[in-house]
Order: sequence, then structure tokens, then C-alpha cells
Amino acid sequence: MFKIGRTLRPIAASSAVLLMLFNVTHAAAQAQQDLASNEHENTLPSDPQPAPGTDQQGAKGSQLNDTGGISGTVLDTNGDVVQGARVVLADTSGSVMRTAQSGGDGQFAFAGLPAENYTITVNGTGMSSFTSPRIPLHAGEVYIEPPVTLAVSGGSTSVTVNGNKEELAEEQVHIAVQQRVGGIIPNFFSSYDWHAPPMQAKQKFQLTIRTLVDPVSFLTVAAIAGAEQYQNTFPAYGGGIEGYGKRYGAALANHVSADMFSRAIYPSIFRQDPRYFYMGRGSVRSRALYAISAAVMTRTDDGRWRPNYSNVLGNFTAASISNLYYPEADRGASLVLFNGLADTAGDAAGNLIREFVLKKITTHVPKGDVGRTY
Repeated sequence: MFKIGRTLRPIAASSAVLLMLFNVTHAAAQAQQDLASNEHENTLPSDPQPAPGTDQQGAKGSQLNDTGGISGTVLDTNGDVVQGARVVLADTSGSVMRTAQSGGDGQFAFAGLPAENYTITVNGTGMSSFTSPRIPLHAGEVYIEPPVTLAVSGGSTSVTVNGNKEELAEEQVHIAVQQRVGGIIPNFFSSYDWHAPPMQAKQKFQLTIRTLVDPVSFLTVAAIAGAEQYQNTFPAYGGGIEGYGKRYGAALANHVSADMFSRAIYPSIFRQDPRYFYMGRGSVRSRALYAISAAVMTRTDDGRWRPNYSNVLGNFTAASISNLYYPEADRGASLVLFNGLADTAGDAAGNLIREFVLKKITTHVPKGDVGRTY
């Protein structure tokens, strides 16, 4: 989704959000640490933990909205993930449709499925088997199976890691690009699966570019340039078609540079996840603190919470680059400082909207219990 506050930033609104951001950052950072600590201690979640695994027979990465998917996680009775469990997908007649193996995080996924009633059967070496109830999958749904628990049937268990990180990451992109607010506006960088596997650098660039070339992004830039033209922002650009063209070019350059640096380049360098992970639980205050802090704190690719170098540096890098094309009278350190802080404040405001509003109106959100699990 086009990042809020890229170019058109009313000073009063940005300042208010900034003040709130810096007042709660310290408390929110502590909350992030508590979340990470609780996540480590609670190894047996009670809610669904979807994550894609390796689909060996089916076509992956389908972009068709009329196909769906089924994903889940395999655990043992101690709450540890089971790697290499065999997962069989069958239709109502019992015919085997697909097979997969749970990956390094115990995850499996089947993508590109037509609307149908399915069952999954899971078997682990030296462990009991599991067969799910009937799963009615509708067109375009991504169903999250509650965690599958297998008991050891006797003796020691030895499994082989068969998870394919590339396929897991590709499946994350497949899920993300179907998410649109009202079925129109991209909401690609919101993850409603708290345990979603990380994306690799390739997928970070892929999803960012997919966002940048989306028609809605160009329309949003056009609207921002139009508002700037109406308010005569950057008067040196002048009026008329020529002035609008300059404002449009500046707004587009801001959008592209900020997204590329904060969502692709720096996340790949620092190995940080550019997505916003929907919390969805807890008090309004705790969720608000989490959402605001996500502008300056983020999850790394190994699951830890760290300062969001990618987003903050991306915002200030884009602000520095803007000195190349803004009118000479508006260039300088003040432009960089204002744009960088305003972008970060805009991200915090955008995260609040993601946390409290967008899920309800976003299409193709994975079915099942999404968000933070305890």
C-alpha cells in the first residue's frame, strides 16, 4: 500500500504523530521485548500458525484470485516443530490431490487450489497420524489449519529437514499480492500471520516492485501532486500543466526512492522484515503502542525484534535524495530533517490504520485465527 505521508504532509498532523511516536517509543520497545520473550516461552500455541511449506506436486505461485490455499504447522506433543512430516491433501472422494513435507519451521502449504472440500492427513516417522475434518475451501481463500499435533508412537524419531526457503518465501509473496483494501488498494506489506516465514532478498525486491508498478500507486501520486498544486506547495514549481508535472515527478521520485530503500534495499542489507505484522489482540493501548513502535522497531529475518534501521534510514535516505529535484529554495538540511521525520511519523500513523481498520476491509486475508497467537 502506498505509504502515508510520502509527499503531502500537513505539518500539524505530522508533528502530532511525531510527538506521540517519540513519547511511546521507549515503552513500546519494552513491549516488543516482552512479546519476543513470551513468544519464546510459549512454544505450544493454541491458535493456528500458518506458514507455507514445500508443495511437491502442485503448481506454485499462481496469481489467479479464483484459486485458494491451505497451510499449517506440524508440532509434537512438547510443542516443538516437526520437520519432514508427510502431508497429503485429498478431495472428498479420498483421491490424493497433492503431497508436501513440513519445512524447517514445521510449516506446509498447498497453493493454487480450486474451490473444493478437502482433507489433510499428516504422518511423521515414528509418530501418530492425523486426519483433519472436512475443509470447505472457497474461491480465493487461504485457509489456515490449526496446529497439527503428532504424538510419538514409540522409540526415537529421526526426521530430515526438507523445507525449501525459496518456496516458502515465494508463497508469502503469493499471499501478499492478493490483499487489497476494498479489493482495490494494495495492502501487500501487511502480514496477518504472526508466524509467517521470512522473505528472502529476492522476494523483498519482488514485492516492492509489484507495489510500485500497481496502477493505484500512480493514481495516489497523481492525487498528491494535485493537492500540492491546489495548495501551491513548492511555489517555485509554478502553476499550470508544467507545475503539476514537476510536482508529480517529485512525488513519484519520493515514493519510489522511499519504498525501494525502506522495503527492499535496507531490509536486504540488515536482514529485516519490511512487513507490518498484525497483532489483533490485547488492549487498545497495547495494540496502539505496538503499531506506533513498528515504525522504529521491526522483526529480523531470524525472528528477533530490533531497531528498524531499514525504515528509518530508508526515510532519511529518500529525504536526502529529494534535494536533487526539489526547488533550490526548499533544499538543505531542514528539508531532509522534515521529510525524514514526517515519513517516519506517517509510517506510525499508517500502522495504526493497519492495526485497527484495514483487516476488516482487506480482501483475501487468510482464513482462520490470524494475528498474534499466545
